[in-house]
Amino acid sequence: MSTGTLALIIFVAILAQVAIAALIGLYRRKQQYQDLASRMDELQGAAEPQPATSSAAVTVSSEAAGKAPPAWQGFKGFVVQRRVMEDTAESICSFYLVPVDGQPLPSFKPGQFLTFKLQITDPITCETKSIVRCYSLSDSPQPDYYRVTIKRVPPPANQQDIPPGCCSNYFHDHVQKGMQLSVKAPSGHFYLVEREPLPIVLVGGGIGITPMLSIINTLLNSGSSREIWLFYGVRNGTDHIMKRHLETLQQAHANFHLHICYSRPRETDKEGVDYQHRGHVDIKLLRLTLQLKRHQFYVCGPRAMMESLVPALETWGVATDDIYYESFGPATLPKHKRAKPQAGKPDAAEQAITVTFSKSGKSIVWNPDAESLLELAEDNGIEVDSGCRAGSCGSCQTALESGEVDYTQEPDADIEAGHCLLCISKPKSDLTLTA
Repeated sequence: MSTGTLALIIFVAILAQVAIAALIGLYRRKQQYQDLASRMDELQGAAEPQPATSSAAVTVSSEAAGKAPPAWQGFKGFVVQRRVMEDTAESICSFYLVPVDGQPLPSFKPGQFLTFKLQITDPITCETKSIVRCYSLSDSPQPDYYRVTIKRVPPPANQQDIPPGCCSNYFHDHVQKGMQLSVKAPSGHFYLVEREPLPIVLVGGGIGITPMLSIINTLLNSGSSREIWLFYGVRNGTDHIMKRHLETLQQAHANFHLHICYSRPRETDKEGVDYQHRGHVDIKLLRLTLQLKRHQFYVCGPRAMMESLVPALETWGVATDDIYYESFGPATLPKHKRAKPQAGKPDAAEQAITVTFSKSGKSIVWNPDAESLLELAEDNGIEVDSGCRAGSCGSCQTALESGEVDYTQEPDADIEAGHCLLCISKPKSDLTLTA
């Protein structure tokens, strides 16, 4: 074999090895690409909401993106450490709750609430059912306990045939020291906004004082120098809770201004001592008391106060972004709309959406001005269980038979497949709901 032939053989062998190596590299790259594509498909499929049927689906609006995960998933065991009555009539009670596992408690945003799952037995039917309710945290974040303050809800005046508040009465009559409760992590979208150190005005009516207590205690305990105004309205001294605590805070902190209003003071209630103003908290009182400068307003109270005061603040010229309010169930502010810029008429597609409530046998054209499907149902005489009205308690969860809904904020509640929360959803198309 000549030298030239041998060199050619060696060259061909080397070329073959290079070709084989290149083919192996291409194969591996192809396999990696296929694995990556497959993984991306899996992730995309996991991220997209999956409808329970081909005709029912939910989506979350862009406004709801970026919600932090809850401090813990689902319900966690808490024990009642102690109970404290907060008013002379003993109709308002604070419950101090400690975790069963003894672990330090995560913090929360002052103004948020806890969600409870209660097993309540009907005294007439003797049937036990699970009921979910939300109650505001009424103290600043503590590492070893949470506190909620709950008012016993009696039957409406002159309507004794209507039963009293189921859950509030259960807490007062049955939840004793040492009892264990199932509690969800703190949540809620009404809380102290700290992006600007503006002076804040807190308006609490009746038991609506509870989230305000959390905000006040948090700010003053932290040494905040923010100017704080509290306007607290109750009927008289019988309903006045945390009286000594609030007076002590006013004496200790020059930046805390306390204004108590009694709408129906007793003969024993002394103006200038027990309370500062006779009547209700209204826009006239705020305008006479506050300086004409920018404030943040936080409002929580009974329906009459909410429906008059919140719109009055906007009429006064307070920016919509500086008004925050909490709705305590269907009795509080179900109708008020935040001021919106003028817009053209809705297009034909928006006007044509129809919402059908199959159990009630009603088909209703969607009103674009409605805040939610829950409001639409209530406006048309359709009864739906509701609690927090903020997507946290899950009480208004309803089966979605067909169509699509869009959530206006990220739900906190666990939602069953094929269901939606009416309190924070709007229709994207024609809907059929089991309600």
